[in-house]
Amino acid sequence: MDEVVARLRAAGCVFAEDEADLLVEAAAGSAADLERMLVRRVAGDPLEQILGWAEFAGLRIRVTPGVFVPRRRSELLVRCALSALAGVKDPLVLDLCCGSAALGAAIAAARPDARVWAADLDPAATASARLNLPPHQVLEGDLFEALPLHLRGRIDAIVVNAPYVPTAAIATMPPEARLFEAPMALDGGVDGLDVQRRVIAGAPEWVAPGGTLLIETSERQAPQTAALFEAAGLHPQIERDDDLDATAVIGRTGRMRKATG
Repeated sequence: MDEVVARLRAAGCVFAEDEADLLVEAAAGSAADLERMLVRRVAGDPLEQILGWAEFAGLRIRVTPGVFVPRRRSELLVRCALSALAGVKDPLVLDLCCGSAALGAAIAAARPDARVWAADLDPAATASARLNLPPHQVLEGDLFEALPLHLRGRIDAIVVNAPYVPTAAIATMPPEARLFEAPMALDGGVDGLDVQRRVIAGAPEWVAPGGTLLIETSERQAPQTAALFEAAGLHPQIERDDDLDATAVIGRTGRMRKATG
C-alpha cells in the first residue's frame, strides 16, 4: 500500500491515500489488476473511469472510458429538481445531454415514482447511461430530436448539464477532463452558451404546464443564461451553492401545474 500511495503522490494525486484504498479495493487482491489500474492513473486517466464508477448524490454511477465524469457540483441540479417536483405525482423527467445519466439516476433513486428519460448525442455516453437507467429510457440523438413525440408538452422537469466551457478555455482545463472526456461534453462554443441556447429555445415545446427547466451554468454566465430563459418565455431564478461551487438557472412556465390527485 505504501508503494501505491507513493506512486500516486509522485504523479500529483492530491488524495493519494484515498485513491490507493479505492484502487486496492477494486483490484480485489489481484496484483496484476492493481498494477494495470495504477499505471493508468499515473498516466492521468480519471480515477472514476478506471474504477468504472463515480460517487454522485450517494450513488455509484457507472462511468465508462471517454464519458464525462459527473461532478459533485451537479448535485445542485438534482436538489433543485426534486424541490420543483414536490407534490407532482408520477412526474415525467428528462435528463438532457445526459452523459452517464447521473442526474436522471439520482432523481429516480429519490423519486421511485418518477418516469425518467435520458438523451445524448454521443453513443459512448448513451451506452454508459444505459448502465444507470433502464436501457429503453435512454435515447440517442441531437437534443429534443431524440425524443418520442408522445413526450411533447408532458415533461415535468428537464435537467440539463450541457457543455458550457468556452472553446478557448478548454486548453486550460485539467488534463483529466480535456484529454479523457469527449470534447462535445465540454465545449460550449465561443461564449460557452451555444448548446444552452438551443436547449432553452426548444424546451417550452416539451415542458408540461407548470413544468421546470433546470440548467447548470457558471456563476459568471448565469445572468446570460437567465436572459435566454426570459426570451423563451420562462421565468428564471438563479440558484447558487458556494459549498459545491455550483450555479444553476431554473425556469418555470407561466402556466398552471398539472393536477396531482
